[in-house]
Amino acid sequence: MEVLNPIVRRWREDAERDWEGFWGRAAEQLPWFRKWDRVFEWDPPGFKWYTGAQTNLSYNCLDRHVAAGRAGHAALIGITERGEQRVFTYAQLLSGTKRVAAALRGLGVRRGDRVAIYMPTGPEAIMAMLACTRIGAIHIVVFAGFGASALAERIRLAGARVLLTADVTYRKGNAVRLWGIVKDALSAPDSPVEKVVVLRRTDTPIDLRPGRDMTWDEFLAQGEGQPADHEVMEANEPAFILATSGTTAKPKLAVHVHGGYQVGIYSTAAWCFGMKPEDVWWSTSDIGWIVGHSYIVYAPLLFGTTTIAYEGALDHPGPETFYRIVQEHHVTGIFTAPTAVRMLMRYGTAVSERFDLSSVERVVCAGEVLNVPAWQWLQKEVFRDRIPVIDHMWQTETGGPVFGNPYGLAMLPIKPGSAGIPLPGYFAEVRSMEGEKLPPGEKGIVVFTRPFPSLTPTIWGDPDRYNWEYWQRIPGVYFTGDAAYVDEDGYFWFSGRADEVIKIAGHRIGTIEVETALLTHPAVAEAGVTGRPDELRGEVISAFVVLKAGYSASEELRRELFDTVRRELGPVAVVGEIHFVNVLPKTRSGKIMRRVFKAVILDRDPGDISTIEDEGSVEEARQAWREMRAQIRGAAD
Repeated sequence: MEVLNPIVRRWREDAERDWEGFWGRAAEQLPWFRKWDRVFEWDPPGFKWYTGAQTNLSYNCLDRHVAAGRAGHAALIGITERGEQRVFTYAQLLSGTKRVAAALRGLGVRRGDRVAIYMPTGPEAIMAMLACTRIGAIHIVVFAGFGASALAERIRLAGARVLLTADVTYRKGNAVRLWGIVKDALSAPDSPVEKVVVLRRTDTPIDLRPGRDMTWDEFLAQGEGQPADHEVMEANEPAFILATSGTTAKPKLAVHVHGGYQVGIYSTAAWCFGMKPEDVWWSTSDIGWIVGHSYIVYAPLLFGTTTIAYEGALDHPGPETFYRIVQEHHVTGIFTAPTAVRMLMRYGTAVSERFDLSSVERVVCAGEVLNVPAWQWLQKEVFRDRIPVIDHMWQTETGGPVFGNPYGLAMLPIKPGSAGIPLPGYFAEVRSMEGEKLPPGEKGIVVFTRPFPSLTPTIWGDPDRYNWEYWQRIPGVYFTGDAAYVDEDGYFWFSGRADEVIKIAGHRIGTIEVETALLTHPAVAEAGVTGRPDELRGEVISAFVVLKAGYSASEELRRELFDTVRRELGPVAVVGEIHFVNVLPKTRSGKIMRRVFKAVILDRDPGDISTIEDEGSVEEARQAWREMRAQIRGAAD
């Protein structure tokens, strides 16, 4: 059937016919201090967008809106699970950002210097990000859930001379002491950090090292007499670097630049999310991840919207927290993760019915595939088909969405379980490892055949690794590492990371396909699977299942789940065992950490999770590993 409506078809044809012109016209939607000499230059694997153009990411997020008369419009609402709330207008956010920018200059930070930010998601951290890009410094935000070794490694790889942190962060009613982690991280003899700034949130004494460490107020005082004006940046100068996982234990520091990054995230926010200045936008992510960078901070502020930054767990002190924030702030757009949807689903629909959610116009999900049962619950039970719930897909390296439903242009039919189509200007295919383009319905590796503006142009300090991991795995195209197939209508169906595909007697089954099958059973709240070695078949499926409230583990239920997978996927999906567990190891960005499952099955330590799986809370993952292993051993006894 023909699913592309005339509007979307015209946009895609325009991009195919005049690719550079298409992205040039997209860039014209943003202001520039100086326009580009050339839209695109490609010397594979290296490329540049908008060469010669002059801009500044922070300026376009703040100054221009104030100058345009939106000084009094709410820019940022900072909320914590403790009930604290702070609102900053565009003028106030600009003023605060300028104070931090001047203070950074007072510490000697200059254009091109790296600044590490290890802070909870809140106004001070966001001002710090904006201040760095304002003065041409390069920020590396480290998720405030990582341990000392992960923090130390990211600081070292980036060569950050300044670290901004806080004494604590809050999650599920607990104060997580960040200062002790920071001290351990900085004890490494090769640490490049010269100055440390601590945002005090408690009265608990901390031992600051004279000459190196200072409080936030002392830091701001360093800005007295320092300029707070913005730097004029060439479009291809780095704005920030952000760690992501790779094929080795060493994390990759993906680079995003001032020009192409903002064009990419602004365009896709318009096309995929329908973002507009009138929105009250809530991305439930953390600033430690790319979603937080792009859709808590930079894209919403580029549009002039009101963006919400939330610190804490979405279900603390209770499951009503999520819905109360939506109601109280008249949220119009929500960006969340499938993990969050499944978590809310465990509490049932009755909780949502106590709140007025009529302000919400659309919900978008990413992090992993939005499984069909979770989509149906949110789409039909919570929002009663009044609004669209849209899945989409992207990576840290892409900066913003690549696949999605172009809600902001013209909605296409939603196919639950699919990430949608490549957005206009994005060229993707499914290929074999030998580089052959595969026909519809056949699983392979997703590749990009051309760069796009927000695609990372390099890995910080390791261009050879960038070339090998992305452009030489399948020569001539960008290797995403994700497995999928494309259907006859051009929709992409992702089945997980390529290295997470389970191979049973020569058949390839995606982990997400099996998890989705398990979720069709009414007793299942969450499911995660991995492959277990099997002498006969090569691998069989090992499943870990969290039950909904009101259901208990039993052999009868286990048999039902075996039958469910067989019915949904056929006899090729051989399940070796199903384990009932209390918790799954997940990252804060919503990804299930399947490497931990493998460690449980093989009865081995999961190793240094912080570097193997970049986006996760290390201690929570280790605790999940311990609990699952203990439960499995107990069940066996």
